[in-house]
Amino acid sequence: MTSRILFVCLGNICRSPAAEGVFRALVPDAQTDSAGTGGWHIGEAPYDPMQHAARARGLDLSDLRARQFEAVDFDRFDLIVAMDAKNVTAIEALRPAGCATPVARLTDYAPETCADHIPDPYYTRDFDGVLDLIETCARGLAARL
Repeated sequence: MTSRILFVCLGNICRSPAAEGVFRALVPDAQTDSAGTGGWHIGEAPYDPMQHAARARGLDLSDLRARQFEAVDFDRFDLIVAMDAKNVTAIEALRPAGCATPVARLTDYAPETCADHIPDPYYTRDFDGVLDLIETCARGLAARL
């Protein structure tokens, strides 16, 4: 069973910490973390509106802090899960030669949604809609493990 999973988005303040929070609620024994492909928010807590939306669902993201994805993450994790294709591209650009750690989009685990990415609520402002999609995809991921 894959137990070390890294969730990755752009800034690590909305989508990836939400995905980590949802997944650790579904699979408490999994080792999870989240990161961003950009470094703008390093050390910051998840975005307040995302924390509020998550809290309304019983998820506490307050202990999470943004960090930037780095090449060593390929060795630290069994699976890297990105929120969109741009994140996949940025992650793959750092892949060490010979490394076989799989990288997937979170939406790959819920094909029934017909979604190809998790929209960024920092821009769309649809925190609840994003959490709905993340929950569906996270259940699909958990079922595959």
